[in-house]
Amino acid sequence: MQRLKDKVALITGAARGIGRGIALCMAEEGADVALNDLPPETPGCVDVRSTAAEVEALGRRALALYGDVADRNAVERMVAAAVEHFGRLDIVVANAALSIREPVVEAQWEHVLRTIEVTQFGVFHTCQAAARHMVARGGPGKIIIIGSILSQIPLPTSAAYNMAKAAVNQFAPTLAAELAPYRINVNVINPGHIDTPGERKFATEEELQRAAHHIPWRRLGTPRDIGRAAVFLASDDADYITGSAICVDGGYRVGMRLYQ
Repeated sequence: MQRLKDKVALITGAARGIGRGIALCMAEEGADVALNDLPPETPGCVDVRSTAAEVEALGRRALALYGDVADRNAVERMVAAAVEHFGRLDIVVANAALSIREPVVEAQWEHVLRTIEVTQFGVFHTCQAAARHMVARGGPGKIIIIGSILSQIPLPTSAAYNMAKAAVNQFAPTLAAELAPYRINVNVINPGHIDTPGERKFATEEELQRAAHHIPWRRLGTPRDIGRAAVFLASDDADYITGSAICVDGGYRVGMRLYQ
């Protein structure tokens, strides 16, 4: 349908998982994409240029941008570089996040702080820099924050991440209220249990399949499930939606039972 034809999107955390899924879905819908992630020499990281190559294979322009979203200066440079390269930003997706799972009584403070710096403050930095650009040009624009159903479901060993996701779910409608006069939409997508490389760090294949059995849709979500929701929110079809949170979880929350 090319709902994002000739739009320019910036997506953080785009080397793999949900960020990559969003980038490819937006490229398929006609968007050029600036793609951010950590430098490839960072332990455990994938080079975001691989996603850029996939975007270009779909016939769209791509720009790889390295930087840590927890670093305000790096985020400002990233947004400036994307604007300089493409001329503007129409869509910004604050997706980058980090989860280090530890029980609260055993949690190392540096892990807690790092989780919050990336997952909460990184969203603030990204959205603020994007909003400043969009406001300066008089709007409109689309800002999408990737939250989590863990903003409402207290998964043990995930306290810092849960806190951060709850915070960005409150941040989004606040920002939406401030940016409404410029016709800049701000919305949240709260994914459920999504099959990503990051999730596979914490669970075996058997555990993932067992989890899928308890989801009403009888499968884990995919990055494309989140990508399609992001395309909708970035399109003109969602023009009258702002300050909202869309849950994309295959019915996980509504299917919760006391005994299973």
